[in-house]
Amino acid sequence: MKLSARNQIPGTVVGITPGAVNGTIKVDIGNGIVVTSSITEEAIADLALAEGDRVTVVVKASDVLIGK
Repeated sequence: MKLSARNQIPGTVVGITPGAVNGTIKVDIGNGIVVTSSITEEAIADLALAEGDRVTVVVKASDVLIGK
């Protein structure tokens, strides 16, 4: 599948925390950096996500904030 989003980062699922409606997915993208995403439980099931899966983190936002 091709996407228009340019911010695509490969990684490995290192944690899944289920919730009532949304679950939390932790993805190790390398160099000790873990990205956390909140997605629906339905999406987790549809994608059959499991720890160890290779996935792509896609970031699509109209604003990117920087803090220091």
